[in-house]
Amino acid sequence: MYDIIIVGLGPAGAVLAAGLDSKFSVLCIDKKQNSGGFMKPCGGLLAPDAQKALAQLGLNLPKDVLVDPQIFSVRTIDTDNSLIRSYQRMYINLDRHKFDLWLMSEIPDNVTCVGGTVTKISRTAKGFSVSRTENGQVITEECRYLVGADGAKSAVRKLICPELKTRSYLAVQQWFRDENPVPFYSCIFDSKITDCYSWTVSKDGNFIFGGAYPRNNARSLFEQQKKKLSALGMHFGEPVKTEACLVLRPTGLNSFCCADKGVFLVGEAAGFISPSSLEGISSAVISAAALAEAFNRSVKSPEEAYRKAMLSLRLKLTAKLLKCPFMYNPFLRSIVMKSGVMTVNVKNGDKF
Repeated sequence: MYDIIIVGLGPAGAVLAAGLDSKFSVLCIDKKQNSGGFMKPCGGLLAPDAQKALAQLGLNLPKDVLVDPQIFSVRTIDTDNSLIRSYQRMYINLDRHKFDLWLMSEIPDNVTCVGGTVTKISRTAKGFSVSRTENGQVITEECRYLVGADGAKSAVRKLICPELKTRSYLAVQQWFRDENPVPFYSCIFDSKITDCYSWTVSKDGNFIFGGAYPRNNARSLFEQQKKKLSALGMHFGEPVKTEACLVLRPTGLNSFCCADKGVFLVGEAAGFISPSSLEGISSAVISAAALAEAFNRSVKSPEEAYRKAMLSLRLKLTAKLLKCPFMYNPFLRSIVMKSGVMTVNVKNGDKF
């Protein structure tokens, strides 16, 4: 009988596990492995908000999670208006899987971490029963409090929020050997393909292309966009691997679900992700640190304490909806891009 079971050890789950007081008995369940196993489909760019969140916890990135090259501008490609502009952005280019493993390495030895896939969760008289499958065996543990750090398709969330009021997309991403003349990052807007956006990242000799698409025909739209970008001069070649995952996109304050009756959600499991950029690592770190503090303070109702702590994050993410029209409306976006405000004149920045 554990005090707390955490499902998922992405940034949210790992930061929470590392921040909990040693007085708690904690079990973490995660399906990642050092080689093979689950790897989060992600471009692997650490945004300034995420850098700040890590800095506030006193965490410093080890050099082995970094990759080449480190690029200081993003090429914004607007196919609706046939515009290309470059903007300065201070992202850190990293290996997302190594980043997750590094955060897991910060978890103290008193926390028990196990592998496997959660197959069943149910309430009991004393709390919760969690069953997982590992190496063909079904193993069941119990706890007083249950934390879902298991991403957009959270199994834990179903206990308290069966229908999260938010938009969802399928993020599809492919890796290629980089055949482009110069490494670059890009952000692509094409309203005929998706009302969200797509991206490219150069990483250790690889070229990554991905995007967030309507779920019913995501792969078809992905391939259509590749053809359009190829016609513009972007080089793809044969894919090395293809990845996909569900991604959420908040529509308002009701798009988030924090805690209720012994169940807590952190990171994207709670819906905490930027509606404008889909950046979620900063919110994962912030929400996990706040939940750890709520538990460590031994308050009468950690659920209430955590919900109150998350109000500022919910408001911040909701406020980002105000940016969306200027990013996603073709007419407003063209005005912003043509104005030249905050653009960077990059040599060959309008070419591939």
